[in-house]
Amino acid sequence: MLLLAAFLAFRSYELVNSLVVSGNKNLSAVLSLLVSFLLVLFVTGIFAFPGFVFPTSRILPAAYYRIRYPERLSRISRWLGVDYFRRLLLVAFWGREKQRKKYFDGTKNGISNLDYQTRQSEFGHLAPFFLLLFISFRLLMEGYTGVFIGIVVLNILANGYPILLQRVHRIRIQALYKRMG
Repeated sequence: MLLLAAFLAFRSYELVNSLVVSGNKNLSAVLSLLVSFLLVLFVTGIFAFPGFVFPTSRILPAAYYRIRYPERLSRISRWLGVDYFRRLLLVAFWGREKQRKKYFDGTKNGISNLDYQTRQSEFGHLAPFFLLLFISFRLLMEGYTGVFIGIVVLNILANGYPILLQRVHRIRIQALYKRMG
């Protein structure tokens, strides 16, 4: 998995560097969208793949994962339609019970696993979210407005919404921990 992450990091660097060096800022809308899609896919993969084998969420302190203002987060997630995003994921990928059981099996120990998985998933989206913001602004400064817009929109969908969804899950997890003592 680390080799795959390293390969994706190299490909991401190569793609950004080729844009900057070429200086061809007149990309078509389709090509801008393709470049944006590839960058979001590659950069997200850089952080996702190591998370499958290492506890990458531990890079951030435990305090980061505590939800301090659950009502505010719930309001924001409702306003942004995070529940619709959750439903889309259920239909597209997590709808099968076998998939969901990997994260939560209905037991007390399953709550700990769900907590761990939400942290892993959140970190796997948080790090690329910020790296992609940096890359997108770098490309905007080079004149790649279409690529910038594509990266920002795709980044919000591919990383921003999953971050919010994991935090919303953690509101419920914290409530369960509180009830269990």
